[in-house]
Amino acid sequence: MLDRVGRQCAVFLVTALTIWSVPLSAAELKVVAPNAVKDTVAELSARFEKEAKHTLVLSWAGSEAISKRVSDGELFDVVVSTSPSLDRLAKDGRLFTASKRDFSRSAIAVAVKLGVAPPDVSTAEGLRQALLKAESIGISSGASGRYLEHLFQKLGVADQIKHKIKQPPSGAQIGDLIARGDIELGFQQVTELVHAKGIQYLGPLPAEVQGYTIWSAAVHTGSKEPEAARAFIKALSAPEAAIAIRSSGMEPLP
Repeated sequence: MLDRVGRQCAVFLVTALTIWSVPLSAAELKVVAPNAVKDTVAELSARFEKEAKHTLVLSWAGSEAISKRVSDGELFDVVVSTSPSLDRLAKDGRLFTASKRDFSRSAIAVAVKLGVAPPDVSTAEGLRQALLKAESIGISSGASGRYLEHLFQKLGVADQIKHKIKQPPSGAQIGDLIARGDIELGFQQVTELVHAKGIQYLGPLPAEVQGYTIWSAAVHTGSKEPEAARAFIKALSAPEAAIAIRSSGMEPLP
């Protein structure tokens, strides 16, 4: 009797261990992220797919456009955007608050079109003079653009330059506008200007007036693969991701 019970327990234990050791089935995750973090997210996504055996379906947009798409009901498994944007979406019940992780920050940079004598923007006063002298100025409709609007006020030039400012729709690349000659002086995230073609990249804003954008990721409350989504977010903020984050011009966050 004991032998039979023992055999039954052994069979149950082996079966249970077999079931628990089977890896989770591969998931397909829909991820939306801003153009400003495209290089980093794309590189880390490829690594995650190889190591975790999940498939990622990536889409790109401006941070403002992402907020609108999610607010309008579009479903994703992982949403990447600015930290304040994700906080607002979580408050509206679109994202799991506890799943949110900050993984990097980026600075704002300056560029001019080719053939233009590059202004000295290494100081706040130099930047102020460049704004006053430029024939046209481009800023984004996202996080960097909102910061710059406040900065222009702080520098005391907002009224003098408002007629020169061009602000394209969310997701537009300021570098493309500079390269086409549509604007002379442009501002956007470092990640979006540092590798842009056909422009003169002048570098980040002066330290005393620099503004940083925090990039974060969170799981959508409508995700059908929340555990795989959390694993991907963990990969974005893992120490191993630091090299990919720095190579695109951002700084990793602990």
